[in-house]
Amino acid sequence: MSKKFKVILFCLVLISGMSTVIVNNDKLFEISKNVEIFISVYRELNTNFVDELDPSTMMRTAIDAMTNSLDPYTNFVSESQVESYWINEDDKYQGIGAKVGIIKNKFKVLEPYEGGPALAAGIKAGDEIIAVDGINIEGKKLDEINAVLRGIPGTELNLTIIPNGKTVSEVKKLTRGEVNIPNVPYSGFVSDDVGYISLTVFTQNAGSNISKALKELKSKNPNMSGVILDLRHNGGGLLHEAVNICNIFIPNGEIVVTTKGKIKERDQTFKTMTPPVDLDIPLAILIDKRSASASEIVSGVIQDLDRGVLIGQRSFGKGLVQNTKELPYNARLKLTTSKYYIPSGRCIQGVEYENGEPKDIPDSQRSGFKTKNGRVVLDGGGVSPDIKLTGKTIYPVTQALLDQHMIFEYANKYCKGKDSIAKVGLFKFNDFQDFTEFIKKQGFQYELEAEKYLNKIKENPGISDPKDLMADIQKLQNKITSSKSEELMKAKEQIIDEIEKEIITRYYFQNGKVQQTLDDDPEVKEAISVLKDSNRYKALLGKNK
Repeated sequence: MSKKFKVILFCLVLISGMSTVIVNNDKLFEISKNVEIFISVYRELNTNFVDELDPSTMMRTAIDAMTNSLDPYTNFVSESQVESYWINEDDKYQGIGAKVGIIKNKFKVLEPYEGGPALAAGIKAGDEIIAVDGINIEGKKLDEINAVLRGIPGTELNLTIIPNGKTVSEVKKLTRGEVNIPNVPYSGFVSDDVGYISLTVFTQNAGSNISKALKELKSKNPNMSGVILDLRHNGGGLLHEAVNICNIFIPNGEIVVTTKGKIKERDQTFKTMTPPVDLDIPLAILIDKRSASASEIVSGVIQDLDRGVLIGQRSFGKGLVQNTKELPYNARLKLTTSKYYIPSGRCIQGVEYENGEPKDIPDSQRSGFKTKNGRVVLDGGGVSPDIKLTGKTIYPVTQALLDQHMIFEYANKYCKGKDSIAKVGLFKFNDFQDFTEFIKKQGFQYELEAEKYLNKIKENPGISDPKDLMADIQKLQNKITSSKSEELMKAKEQIIDEIEKEIITRYYFQNGKVQQTLDDDPEVKEAISVLKDSNRYKALLGKNK
């Protein structure tokens, strides 16, 4: 028996023995029995399986199977993964200040961040990186290259790039920086008296940045009808920032969220701790199916306390708290230790998962709770808006263009040699014909679900003489081919919107990208309508009862 295998067995037996501290006798027996079975299976495989086995790989497979059976957020972090894990957990981006990715086996700059080292060095979206500190990066994985680009602020590196639209390489010297990606990329007015604040992530100072934005809006128009807080596609972040944001709109000393887990002594209650900025201004919060965690705490608390109106789609449904535990040999275990409960007593956590995504739970299977004004709200599976609107439907052809980076590559072509474009709100893209010719030259193709189904039938028709069936399939294929060209024109407006966003981001960054989408945003329009109608606003919050 190998030394490594003996160590693993010893650890398993030790774990089994230590479990007496935390479990009752019945559970202890089950643990001991199953650990013994596991050790026996492991020993037999290691001794008798026909091929040589790697104990580390075997154990990692077993551990991953255990954690994957629980929830998508509980996972094992090996020693080799720890460094990148902590980098990803950090609130600040440390590196060159740019989003990068691999497109057609080329390592390209997707978006340089405003105020970052990459932009200061003259690096732009579409530039190709071919070497880092003289080392060719061809064939490297994205994680490997990102690990090299990130590092201690103040350290230098040389990037060899081929600028967008050129063929000759250049060397750019950068000094790594601590880049704070704006969590409030835009705030302003979306009508004469309705303010708007976009929050993209709950990182440090999110609460103070929203507070600052609200005060600036009020200083420009003291008679505001209301303010919109946009939490769509916001995956959450720091819990204390969620509390701080709630504190802007609700009184000091109010319970925001309670965490409850298996070990009762570790349960915590989080309250607001400072005077609010504004208790009375009408508030509308926009949420969608990608609003998660801290976004759901803020929107759920505002709903439970009847402080504002929620508009959009039901949120993601992540009401879990994770902690990281140190393990032997410098490994880590990130595990769910408790759940979030908001003022009404409900938990927003989805209870079932499918492919890592929360499954939709019918309202009939969700428990009811009461808001401050007595409105019924439901738990289990996210926060439901007070005004439900159908989310934006992405046409399959639009999604395929995005997935294949066709819009990104076209923006590279469009922006080549252009130092500036019209201001946000004035810029319009109006050469769709040029775009269609571009993607044709690029060999753009995509497959509809109906085509995938037909291809499966072609491969396995399931009948002995499929000649007639194949003739019918070909007719359907011809119809699909014809409809695909029609779908491109059907999605024209949506595709143009995506092209405009990509181009505007090159010149006006995240601020401009957010602004560009507001004019024709149905959820923003609905929020404006509600905030301007005092009677409707109060009725939605149950204040007219």
